[in-house]
Amino acid sequence: MLDASCDAADDARSAEVTILVCSSCRDETGSDAHPRAGERLAESARRTAASEGINVLTVECLGNCKRRLSAALIRDGAWSYVFGDLSTTSGEDLVTGAKLFATSTDGLIPWRGRPDSLKRGLVARIPPLALIKEDK
Repeated sequence: MLDASCDAADDARSAEVTILVCSSCRDETGSDAHPRAGERLAESARRTAASEGINVLTVECLGNCKRRLSAALIRDGAWSYVFGDLSTTSGEDLVTGAKLFATSTDGLIPWRGRPDSLKRGLVARIPPLALIKEDK
């Protein structure tokens, strides 16, 4: 029998990670059609994340237009990640990355187990503010 407190702890860890998806991103053709490709990517991530306790939010623009569909993974006290060159079906990859991130003890997304789209699509890794303040 599973301990319900373990399930709650797993959900709490997963909830620490938030997926931010650029809702204004267009597809590779640059189409202005609605819903935009970024909105479709967010919906793909939401469908998968719903059962995982991971938050998926949309933001107006991540400023990564040359790399098309973009998303970020953020977690308090940890590095933040920005990804580009995603597709409208990359929602499952983002959730897989978020789950790896949620269980990371060092605040980094492990390379092993990371979906290829999150390996190839890495745009930036941004340190947590606490780490920057420590270096002063």
